[in-house]
Amino acid sequence: MSELSEAWAEALGAFERHLAHERDLSEHSVRAYVTDLTRLAEHVSRLGVDDPGRITLRDLRSHLANQQTRGKARTTLARRATSARSFTAWLARTGRAEQDAGALLASPKARRELPVALNRTDVESLLSTALAAIDTDGALGVRDLAVLELLYATGIRVGELCGLDVDDVDASRRVVRVMGKGRKERVVPFGVPAAEALEVWRTRSRPELATPTSGPALFLGARGGRLDQRTARKVVHDRVSAVEGAPDIGPHGLRHTAATHLLEGGADLRSVQELLGHASLGTTQIYTHVSTERLRAAYRQAHPRA
Repeated sequence: MSELSEAWAEALGAFERHLAHERDLSEHSVRAYVTDLTRLAEHVSRLGVDDPGRITLRDLRSHLANQQTRGKARTTLARRATSARSFTAWLARTGRAEQDAGALLASPKARRELPVALNRTDVESLLSTALAAIDTDGALGVRDLAVLELLYATGIRVGELCGLDVDDVDASRRVVRVMGKGRKERVVPFGVPAAEALEVWRTRSRPELATPTSGPALFLGARGGRLDQRTARKVVHDRVSAVEGAPDIGPHGLRHTAATHLLEGGADLRSVQELLGHASLGTTQIYTHVSTERLRAAYRQAHPRA
């Protein structure tokens, strides 16, 4: 990373604090914003803009064009445009710039690809294989089964899963309290298989891994600390890879799978939106396209005049 001017360093630091403390964004989101804006700062600094208050719309467009020539995906360009607009709006609002240079900055339209999801046969194979592995994997095998069952039952994000505490699970009502994006809390139900897997994990296997420093974390790693997202992703990838013919998916793929199966089973879009914690119904609607594509595929295969 090239050396930034004092003005850029001060502005980026203040904006980072604004994101963390005023907007209460997650550590991951704050890091993504700062990374995007550092790239912007480096680019415009090479153009001679050593003060963020002097940045122009032309500078912002130059930065995105430079990123495009480097082969960045449309989704990446759209995210970096969003980061730039948030930053320039904040510069103007805090008096660091006379006007909002990014107000007219357009985002490249990202192509919305259909999410990959397991079919119901794959899910059954995944969970039965994980159940059979308990005999050899012991406490970690019990944990992995509970993780898979809960991810599929609820469609929660991997970060939400790893952030769960023991008291977040209400076994009697079969619901889990989840802290989602933007610190928004929601309550998500789960079914009997997930409840049974969680009960075995909580009462029998979690105590085997727990240490004095485990705290209230629901899911633990091999050394007794809170299960981290990287390990949870590896668990899902490894377990799915044992299912012959299944696509390679991680926790987010199980989230897609849960949403797809809910809609295919007759759940209404609003209910699925609430379960997944989507701020916008438009985000949830992608799963109606998945169901339509599956219907089309079945039609092409089965209908004699398809």
